[in-house]
Amino acid sequence: MSEENFTDLSKFEDLKLMDEALYEECIQALEQVIDPELGIDIVNLGLIYDLLYDGEGHLLIKMTLTTMGCPLQDVLMESAAIALDDVDAIKEMKIDLVWVPAWTTKRLSRYARIALGIR
Repeated sequence: MSEENFTDLSKFEDLKLMDEALYEECIQALEQVIDPELGIDIVNLGLIYDLLYDGEGHLLIKMTLTTMGCPLQDVLMESAAIALDDVDAIKEMKIDLVWVPAWTTKRLSRYARIALGIR
């Protein structure tokens, strides 16, 4: 990955607003990334905060983890990169781990809440 493609963040916009079809394709790819401890994908866990796109094939993902010391950080990030390799429009991607706002169970989808037995 070339960091220079991700230095000017003013080029990046919300992918869902820019190209809804590409956004859905990326979300579907990321839904294939399963947290091995919880058995639920990172999208339904609410770990994906933003998908930002520059319109030239560069995708910036802002995501978090359930805890700061998550031992699966590298596995989840590598799996996300591999999943997005199948999205033709994405030439390069970068994942920025963010901790604000902190992840809470409120970010879980309805599916994840049912699967984990959380009301």
